[in-house]
Amino acid sequence: QLQESGPGLVKPSQTLSLTCTVSGGSITTNAYFWSWIRQPPGKGLEWMGTITDSGSTFDSPSLKSRTSISRDNAKNTVYLQMNTLKPDDTAVYYCAGSLDYALTDNPRSYVYWGQGTQVTVSS
Repeated sequence: QLQESGPGLVKPSQTLSLTCTVSGGSITTNAYFWSWIRQPPGKGLEWMGTITDSGSTFDSPSLKSRTSISRDNAKNTVYLQMNTLKPDDTAVYYCAGSLDYALTDNPRSYVYWGQGTQVTVSS
């Protein structure tokens, strides 16, 4: 089971920090690659980035290097940081796990998919 958590409301230009904690399983054995995907209101899913089992990361070019994904295997947790937030970053943010490279927003590519956490960017 995945549980995303975060601040809920963030002001423009601030940095967002989200946490994805896996319970009842392991981020090193139940799935190897962990991704963040988001869905703005009224829009489709958008893949943001992926971290591999070795710690390498792949980031969406559309986010222009504003994101950083990391993982703590001992804590069974994956993190997302995103800087210079804008109102357009308002979305539900999902954490997802896959057995192989899944640089996609297609839920069918993932074996684990969180419930999502709402992030609103507003002053």
